[in-house]
Amino acid sequence: MPLDRRTLIAGLSLVAMPRLATAAPAPRRFPIWPGSPPGMPSPGVADAFVQRSPNGPADDIAWPHIATPMLTVCPAARPTGAAVLLIPGGGYARVAVGREPSPVARWFAAQGVTAFDLLYRLPHDGWAAGPDAPLQDAQRALRVIRARAGEWGIDPTNIAAMGFSAGGHLAARLAARSALVTYGPVDAMDAQPTTLLTVGLLFPVITMAQPFAHAQSKRELLGRDADAGRAARYSAERDLPSDMPPTFLGHAADDPVVPVANSIAMFQAVHALPRPAELHIVETGGHGPRLIAPDGTPHPWLARFATFAHRHGLKIPGDDA
Repeated sequence: MPLDRRTLIAGLSLVAMPRLATAAPAPRRFPIWPGSPPGMPSPGVADAFVQRSPNGPADDIAWPHIATPMLTVCPAARPTGAAVLLIPGGGYARVAVGREPSPVARWFAAQGVTAFDLLYRLPHDGWAAGPDAPLQDAQRALRVIRARAGEWGIDPTNIAAMGFSAGGHLAARLAARSALVTYGPVDAMDAQPTTLLTVGLLFPVITMAQPFAHAQSKRELLGRDADAGRAARYSAERDLPSDMPPTFLGHAADDPVVPVANSIAMFQAVHALPRPAELHIVETGGHGPRLIAPDGTPHPWLARFATFAHRHGLKIPGDDA
């Protein structure tokens, strides 16, 4: 899909915008719960990670077991007051995120948006909440960011989320289920709301219904024998609230892992409310394309999301038209 002039100008401004040489606070990684997360199974869970590639960078890892959900904050050197919660994928079988800020997090931080990478729990470890354990972590992460917003110069009303692949399913549920109580309060931070200003979903898993469900995500989240009712309950395009946050979607038509029909279904559902929605489908690109090039150039989806999010109130440089 060719870039229009407005998107191209906005994207180039995001890449080339000059910034003062102000040192940002150091990235930091920290647990989101004050103790064990709710519903710890017996005999317990141990954190474990694996290298994603035998010859890859040391921090190119994925977590098949998570006992300690974490946030990795990448503070902006010149914060605009905006923040974004980044939710990685892994088919709900693992979480593909390192211990250092992701390239996408660093790109957002360079735009003045403080970014947080989320390491969330997986249902197969036996948590009491089952398929809602990841949502518990996403909701808690958002509350922690809001409660501690002053530490990073964040406006607590100016927070977006972006999810990738199965993380897109979790981000979509976070956006659509802000009213869903998934756990009892554990401290004062849980008085914070879980609403989002806007949400971005890139090559997302959305539906749990056939024929377009991503088989691994559905199996890991719901089990092998989920009936149609359970699948419908966890299909992110179903039962959206009337105040669904403005939703941006990006997908490749040739994605061999998660059918593009997932993003189309989500766009149609949000648009039908009606609520703001934007969908960008490219002809080729497969699943999980590199979002930050080696020279630091962002994928057009990121530039387009920045423009979309800016239009809907996120404090990020963009095109005001």
